[in-house]
Amino acid sequence: MVALNVRFTEEELTALRERAEAEGRSMQSFAHDAVVRAINEHSRLFNEAAEHVLKASEELNRRLA
Repeated sequence: MVALNVRFTEEELTALRERAEAEGRSMQSFAHDAVVRAINEHSRLFNEAAEHVLKASEELNRRLA
C-alpha cells in the first residue's frame, strides 16, 4: 500500500489524537476518512460550480451558435 507522509504541528497532532481517541478509532483510520470526505466534498463543490456555469452560460452559447 502506498503511504502519504503528512506533517502536523504538535497542536494539530494532539487534536487529531484526542479526536480519534474520543471516537474510539485509530489516528490512521480517522485521518484516512477525513481525507476521503474532503476529496468527496471538493468534488461535489466543483461539480456544482461547473453545473452552475453551464446553466449560466447556456443562453450566451445559444446566441453565439
